[in-house]
Amino acid sequence: QLQLVESGGGKVQPGGSLRLSCQAPGFTLGHSAIGWFRQAPGKEREAVSCISKSDHVTYYADSVKGRFTISRDSAKMTVYLQMNNLKPEDTAKYYCAADESDSDSCSGLIMDYWGQGTQVTVSS
Repeated sequence: QLQLVESGGGKVQPGGSLRLSCQAPGFTLGHSAIGWFRQAPGKEREAVSCISKSDHVTYYADSVKGRFTISRDSAKMTVYLQMNNLKPEDTAKYYCAADESDSDSCSGLIMDYWGQGTQVTVSS
């Protein structure tokens, strides 16, 4: 059973950058599609980005396209979310989640495991 751990959150000014990391200490993430989600106070959780099991498919919400980049390290131990040109509306708690099904896509996934989240605050 994967225990996902997010890191890299913090407070940053508008226009700044952060890089979030998702790991399952001691376990590979190479068998999983990984998604990043976020939830702001009073709002529903939304999908931000995803990388498929093979890394061949990625997904970005329209609100982050061109600003966020998802990637997986060559050792398959960490999935990153590089967030550039951050805006106040990006403020939320960010979660990573893993899907271990055979699907090699970012659609129709049912995430099996979730992390505890890391807070991102964009404010001047």
